[in-house]
Amino acid sequence: MFIEQPTHFLRLIWKGTWRKKQSGKKIVYLTFDDGPSPVTTPKLLNLLDEYGVKATFFCVGDNVRKYPHLFEDIKARGHQFGNHTMHHLKGFCTNNETYIRDVDMADQLIQSHLMRPPYGRIKPSQLNTLAKKYEIVMWDVITRDYNSKLTPEKIHSIVKQYTRNGSIIVFHDSEKSAKNMFGALPLSIDFLKEEGYSFELL
Repeated sequence: MFIEQPTHFLRLIWKGTWRKKQSGKKIVYLTFDDGPSPVTTPKLLNLLDEYGVKATFFCVGDNVRKYPHLFEDIKARGHQFGNHTMHHLKGFCTNNETYIRDVDMADQLIQSHLMRPPYGRIKPSQLNTLAKKYEIVMWDVITRDYNSKLTPEKIHSIVKQYTRNGSIIVFHDSEKSAKNMFGALPLSIDFLKEEGYSFELL
């Protein structure tokens, strides 16, 4: 079960990936997985504009294929973007050839040097191969906004409790996460700004 910060086991598998970027300033990195989505992406982009915050979107290639105008809007508004595989595959459950091919298929649409494995579930052999072409970006704080059993207030409390200087924070740009994400994100941005954090792109 995934919790707010990576387990020791995952930290071993993820060795050499970006989990937390060191900085002398108080900086955090907001990231959004699984989009673009017609249900959430337009509203999310407007919200980020209102706050003057830039983020990094790890996009599923098949969603980019279906909603290219939303992907173009992410780019046009000055956000960073990365590869989240073509079909949101779990590396642990997928043979290496299929997984690598799926990532490269998404790259034809997304064309980014950044890649985040869905669920963080990637075999060391897959990671070693992909790291030759992509910068693999994991996370320091996962909000669990996808969990319908949690409330936006709980999601916000996760951000408050676990965020540190340099944290890479994961929210989700998906219909499944919409209620929690949109409920918690404004609270979290306000809190982080009050704490003196600035927001940067990966």
